[in-house]
Amino acid sequence: MRHRVKGRKLKRTASHRKATLIALATSLLKHKKITTTVAKAKELRSFVEPMITKAKNDSVHARRYVAEKIKDKDVVKDLFGDIITKVGERPGGYTRIILRGQRKGDGAELAIIELVDFSGIIKPKTPKKTKSETSEPAGTAETKTEEVKEGKPAKKSAAIGKKESAPKQKKEKVTIKEKKTPKTKAPTPQKKGS
Repeated sequence: MRHRVKGRKLKRTASHRKATLIALATSLLKHKKITTTVAKAKELRSFVEPMITKAKNDSVHARRYVAEKIKDKDVVKDLFGDIITKVGERPGGYTRIILRGQRKGDGAELAIIELVDFSGIIKPKTPKKTKSETSEPAGTAETKTEEVKEGKPAKKSAAIGKKESAPKQKKEKVTIKEKKTPKTKAPTPQKKGS
């Protein structure tokens, strides 16, 4: 029988498991929603919920208790400020686990773990700029060459103007064959008396 065997080992040593849970808890409290495996999410829930309950009582002892586990000062400040004001009335169950299916690479069961009161408030990620948005419009090269004519210092625009005016010429490789001279060995020193 498995008496008094609580929790999952997550294929880690005790110190590694503790470090993993601390990192996951910090990330969850910072971003309010993270994606991880189901086993880690279930372990994280039992790690972070008592910490949130402890943080409801805003005292020096509670702050030190939380700061011992979460090393990021901004996250601790956010927990005692913004997060506690939202979950203050809730008697427990601060997190929600949503199953997501299997990971493509290794087939691990994935889950989203999020703070319940922050499910609709999470900011959407800003879309990344595409290559066409980052490149300059066609008319800007002409304005930069005009700035050079006016005398304004613009190193980049001058370089762009040169590139447009003169095409690159291919450099010819010049090979010089050197005569190989035989190397002579230096005579080895002889011992005295031989």
